[in-house]
Amino acid sequence: MSEVVKISKLKDVYGREVELVSEEGNTEPFRIVAEFAIGETMYAGLQSDAMRKQDEVAFFRFVISGEGEPELESIDDEEEWEVAAEAFDDLMFAGDERP
Repeated sequence: MSEVVKISKLKDVYGREVELVSEEGNTEPFRIVAEFAIGETMYAGLQSDAMRKQDEVAFFRFVISGEGEPELESIDDEEEWEVAAEAFDDLMFAGDERP
């Protein structure tokens, strides 16, 4: 796996939270827990209040649009999701002993 680099593209644009729209059209705030790049691909770990209580994190890939705005994309590939989750753990728990 390529080196994991901490970045701050979403926070630079949106601050500490982004609002996501559900399939039903409802908006929900998500806290930006971490942003990182693996090679040329950028990822974000986001967490709603409900997810925080369950200690869960949602992972998204994101790209910078032609207008310079970050655009979140769902990660549908299970293998890519696992790579993002592992990189997130490496960033968040660097220096901690993991089993």
